[in-house]
Amino acid sequence: MQQLTLVPRLMPDVRSGAKTSTIRWQEGEIVTGLLKLVNEQDAADEIIIWVTKIEMLRLNEVAARLGKEAEWPDAVLLEGMREHYPDIRLSSEVQLITHLTPAETQQKLMEQ
Repeated sequence: MQQLTLVPRLMPDVRSGAKTSTIRWQEGEIVTGLLKLVNEQDAADEIIIWVTKIEMLRLNEVAARLGKEAEWPDAVLLEGMREHYPDIRLSSEVQLITHLTPAETQQKLMEQ
């Protein structure tokens, strides 16, 4: 199963369904289907979600795609992303990975 790490502060938002996307840069190819998100500080803390869509776009296009322009002006988005990727730039091509909530993922798996 494909896997990505996630910072601990975002795990509750994924679990609750409030967070249904992640932005990744130079972490390898992700495809639609099951994905394990693992807390980068506690490998026993993991969430299984279903990836529905992967888009390649420049970092400066992500906020508009997600309807978060007011929340994530370029400077804020760039600062947040540099916590994980110090060399990223607004012009960097990133993967915008959209996924189902954990509950929706469970439902999908039960229907298969």
